Amino acid sequence: MGEFRVSQNWLGGASLADAVFIPPAHTELPDLLSDFELFLNDTHLQIPHLIRIAIAHYQFETIHPFLDGNGRIGRLLITLYLVSSGILDKPLLYLSEFFEDNKGLYYDNLTLVRTKNDLNQWIRFFLAGVVETATRSSETLQKIISLKNAIEKERILLMGKRSRQALDLFHNLFSKPIINIRDVQIFTGLSPKAANDLVQVFVEKKILTETTGYQRNRVFVFTEYLKLFDSR
Repeated sequence: MGEFRVSQNWLGGASLADAVFIPPAHTELPDLLSDFELFLNDTHLQIPHLIRIAIAHYQFETIHPFLDGNGRIGRLLITLYLVSSGILDKPLLYLSEFFEDNKGLYYDNLTLVRTKNDLNQWIRFFLAGVVETATRSSETLQKIISLKNAIEKERILLMGKRSRQALDLFHNLFSKPIINIRDVQIFTGLSPKAANDLVQVFVEKKILTETTGYQRNRVFVFTEYLKLFDSR
């Protein structure tokens, strides 16, 4: 991954003879990718951004420009485009879970465009994924806010003189929920002993969970937070 392919690839089957889908030949990639880039950036086309990226995702997956990793890059492309176009302030909308949960429909709808030119059905499926994913993301965000407020009020602010450093550590856990003692030192400016003592309080308060069982090189996890992303 990282270089455009210089040979033929295929999807499904053991060879080209029984492949489910055969992307364009590698010799066509320069022209196809040039058209793809022009479509994404053509400001004269009056197409809503969500429709444009739905079509672009289909184009990318059909071109299949890499020997490996096309699915991951194609899904990431959706998020990056929505950020670059100003639809999202931050890359917080990922359709990977929706596509994975509906893998059969995902491939069927891509195939309908290729075989029957049914772009409308693909766009409807794509937009349904955006709605479902955005709804899940919004619900998860509300749960994160509620968790943050509850822990601050019921646990952090009751730590007395440790409260300031505890807040520093706690707020950093939302960007790095798996940490070690060195991380705590960086977040708080505390000495190794003070950092260890603070982490022990977090463990006692059930904010962090130690996962290694070792005496040294211990790893601590903000389990309640991570569980919010695995609540399907």
